[in-house]
Amino acid sequence: MSDRTASKRENAISANRAAYDELAARRAPLCRPASDADLVDPLPTVDPLGWLGPTVVGKQLLCLAAGGGRQSMIYAVAGARVTVVDVSPAMLQLDRQAAAQRGLTITTIEASMDAMPMLSDAAFDLVVHPVSTCYLPDIQAVFREVARVLRPGGVYVSQHKQPTSLQASTVRIAGNYAVVHPYYRTQPIPTPPQETAASLRLRERDAIEYLHRWEQIVGGICRSGFVIEDLVEPVHVESGAKNNSFADRAQFIAPYVRIKARRQQAATGPRRPQLIL
Repeated sequence: MSDRTASKRENAISANRAAYDELAARRAPLCRPASDADLVDPLPTVDPLGWLGPTVVGKQLLCLAAGGGRQSMIYAVAGARVTVVDVSPAMLQLDRQAAAQRGLTITTIEASMDAMPMLSDAAFDLVVHPVSTCYLPDIQAVFREVARVLRPGGVYVSQHKQPTSLQASTVRIAGNYAVVHPYYRTQPIPTPPQETAASLRLRERDAIEYLHRWEQIVGGICRSGFVIEDLVEPVHVESGAKNNSFADRAQFIAPYVRIKARRQQAATGPRRPQLIL
């Protein structure tokens, strides 16, 4: 890694750590531990499509870049042996507090999702990875680390910000949402010029975010030793949504993509990307 690339990565990690520490301090919606309602029937709450199988009881499960006390509590109550990795110490503190309050045992580790040397090879049966790849300039390194810590046959469920969503305006321009940022870019996406309820849901305040192309997301997962088994675009449309709201914009641009991938046996040579739907 060149000095310039390393500096770019470190700047992103530092800025995003601070952004999420601040979000955690004010208990923003992304930083609220699981509620009692979330834990009544925990697994379907986070896995409505059943991608993780009928049960996670006894499974070694990594919640990657998923601090905040929601994901960890839900999977722990569902019976998994949970490890949480997050770059934000304040987010991890929420996990520890929630676990103590509920009498649950989890492991928390402060680390970036692209460098987890403290985790052993093939240590996990499952990796769940909420939206966060946008916070690093190089996501291939993330997928390589996930492949390293996941056992062959293990399942990797990840969610990402859609490339087009990061390209597009957060409010209507002349009546329509417009593509305002180029697709082929290596610089962070600029902060939206207007801060609205929709923009705050689409873009985290003070965070540095990068647009990753489809070939980098889907191809990157495949090139790291996975076969993609399913891909969905979670629906956030609501009838009667007001113009410039998050739900209104979602009628035109799906904000997220969710991907299920399975770790293959270690390859002995170059792999061709694979996609099975």
